[in-house]
Amino acid sequence: MADFPTSAKVVIIGGGAVGASSLYHLAKKGWTDCVLLEKNELTAGSTWHAAGNVPTFSTSWAVMNMQRYSTELYARLGEEVDYPMNYHQTGSIRLAHSKERMQEFERAKGMGLQQGMNLEILTPEEVKERYPFIETHDIKGALYDPNDGDIDPAQLTQALAKGARDMGAKILRFCPATGVTQKEDGSWIVHTDKGDIACDYVVNAAGYYAQQVGEWFKPYGGRTVPMMVMSHQYVLTEEIPEIEAWSKENGRKLPLLRDVDVSYYFRQEKHGFNIGPYEPNCKAEWAGSPDEVPNDFSFQLWTDDLERIEEIVADSMERVPLAATAGISRIINGPIPYAPDGMPLLGPMPGVTNAFEACVFTFGIAQGGGAGKVLAEWIVDGATEWDMWACDPRRYTDYTDHDYCVAKGMEVYGNEYAMHFPWHRWPAAPDRKLSPVHEKVKALGGVMGDYNGWERANWFAQPGDDTSEESTHTWGRSGPWEQRIKEECKAVRDACGVLDLPGFSRFWVKGDGADEWLRGYCTGGIPKVGRIGLIYVSDHRGRILTEMSCIRLEENSFVLITAATAQWHDGELVKRSVPEGVTVTETTRDRDCLIVAGPTSRDVLAGLTDADLTQGWLTHQHATVAGKPAFLIRVSFTGELGWEVHAANEDVPAIYEAIIAAGAKPFGMWALNSLRIEKGYRAWKGDLSTDYTLFEGGLDRFVKLDKPQDFTGKAALMAEKQQGVKKRFVTLIVDAGDCDAPYMSCLWHDGQIVGETTSGAWGYRVGASVALGMVRADLAEPGKELEVEIYGERFRAVVQEDRPLWDPENERLRA
Repeated sequence: MADFPTSAKVVIIGGGAVGASSLYHLAKKGWTDCVLLEKNELTAGSTWHAAGNVPTFSTSWAVMNMQRYSTELYARLGEEVDYPMNYHQTGSIRLAHSKERMQEFERAKGMGLQQGMNLEILTPEEVKERYPFIETHDIKGALYDPNDGDIDPAQLTQALAKGARDMGAKILRFCPATGVTQKEDGSWIVHTDKGDIACDYVVNAAGYYAQQVGEWFKPYGGRTVPMMVMSHQYVLTEEIPEIEAWSKENGRKLPLLRDVDVSYYFRQEKHGFNIGPYEPNCKAEWAGSPDEVPNDFSFQLWTDDLERIEEIVADSMERVPLAATAGISRIINGPIPYAPDGMPLLGPMPGVTNAFEACVFTFGIAQGGGAGKVLAEWIVDGATEWDMWACDPRRYTDYTDHDYCVAKGMEVYGNEYAMHFPWHRWPAAPDRKLSPVHEKVKALGGVMGDYNGWERANWFAQPGDDTSEESTHTWGRSGPWEQRIKEECKAVRDACGVLDLPGFSRFWVKGDGADEWLRGYCTGGIPKVGRIGLIYVSDHRGRILTEMSCIRLEENSFVLITAATAQWHDGELVKRSVPEGVTVTETTRDRDCLIVAGPTSRDVLAGLTDADLTQGWLTHQHATVAGKPAFLIRVSFTGELGWEVHAANEDVPAIYEAIIAAGAKPFGMWALNSLRIEKGYRAWKGDLSTDYTLFEGGLDRFVKLDKPQDFTGKAALMAEKQQGVKKRFVTLIVDAGDCDAPYMSCLWHDGQIVGETTSGAWGYRVGASVALGMVRADLAEPGKELEVEIYGERFRAVVQEDRPLWDPENERLRA
């Protein structure tokens, strides 16, 4: 082929809506020397049979941003690229059958307001006014989204493709990629049936073929893409005269309905209806093995299976009886890829340099516009406008085998519209990674949670406590756990508690020059030998990339400890930045950690260890505990006198048993969250994210602009220091009701939104509801009264002094 491109900046594998959007947005940023490869025709995968709904609703800040951007893009795209578009912004009505669902809608409304969207809460009467054919007798209310609607997926993809081509990008149809080879300099050769293409970056946007494409990257550090494929059906009815008459009279389509408590969407399609259930008795396809996926399933569907969805379809026809007057004209049954949490994989490919993923989109049409924007920012700028951790492929690590992906994918699909309560754990596929004392923790009453696959106790139940899944279906703090959390916090406050904390991400960095590398890598200083301290890493904008505990063993020997969920994220940051001669050894799975904290913790440990327990705060030492070798660190995320006891897995059971026998009370993660929030300690990817700079985050003392090293983000932070911050981190005491402030609750002042919460919980030591958040800088004054909106209600919130609420002088920590 004379016009076959043999080189490109970026090669995108996959020609669905997301792949085309990625190409379009790369070209918009000036990277026009890019190529998209499609094995068949554009849209041949999930895109061609997609229903094409375009909601903005989400309770994920990142996903809401993506979907909002998509609606904004699609509204102007046809004119922008001169391509005809069938995009109907009909608005949508989400029905609620319960108080809890209305609370969820109120939260989404608040998040939407922060992003400039005018979501509305409707009464049943207002629903009837906007949708005259509906039965409303059993609903509590609804959420109205004026920007929701539907688009023709094929037209959308072709419009994005035309826009990309017009800017100079290339699309090769019927040109399947067959493999990749990475060169020594980190660039790539993408192999196709028609020749090879050399490129700087490669993107896996292969939809339900993403796992097969992902296997090509394994020799270069990759892993099996965590995904599975679901069979999704939707029903098209015959046309209905009353719908045609209403549309002609009103000059528009009916709003899109979603009965999320029954689990279906219900949309006007021409002059009939499109009914799309997400049924609990769902079906995974190609579930026996990833090898079951056919070589080419382009433009194909499966046989109808109406029996699986007929109950939900019947319910929808009771909701809109007019639908029952028409026959069924067609049933679409096609593949939709699912990641284990139902969120896409969008961002750097784990373990592989210069490779990205934009795949496993369950709602690829709604998210496609935003996804292309995000991917282009990742590749061109090295960072995204919005923190995208919720979609980052590195959020999964080494526990997502095929059985796990199938079980979780089916769980997500069968609960597509379910509420994600803060106390609830989805039960499928537990026990992926266990601590050495897992069975003992459970025997003590541990009610477990999942932290990057690691099982940790959230709270400890006593005999007779209700530990049913149903008990967790609440946004409120009240539940069987509340009294137990209070007791656990009291034990840590007044005596001694012990928390088994498996899964800390640990990286041992050593070698000549490790100290100088670390000084230039983090934003502040590094600890002296024998000490531990927090260090921060920023991106080029001065935004918070990560936080690490830095233990200095020797001049050029450090252990960096980070959150369990940050394992692959922070591991890559460190491993890819150390200079030659400095080694990084990960010991995450080899060791466990016990948090021993409280005013009597020294007494508890004294009879068990030969450690020098008089050593001060922020020190560390090797010693024995219960006769076993251990490493003790004098720190405590609880804000009380305490130690982290790190030991090899095989030695932990004896240590744990001895500590409990000496009088320590087991406590869980929910108590720890309450304790840390009273100290103003930040949590990663809540309070600490790339949505905020270090100065906005109140981390000034961890930034040394006068040090000679030119760390990443230094110039941006220097400029911000001169200009002043726009937002500022604050601690708030909230006159809350039954619920504490969730992530991204609106902060109000004088009728305006002036900030957002980043986390919230009840503080059992201070006896108050506490929220951490970001507020307009001029309002970050102690005593300033704001309001925080919690599930639709506004509560008085008072800005506190810039110091911990509990033990502000750290006297208890230093005891």
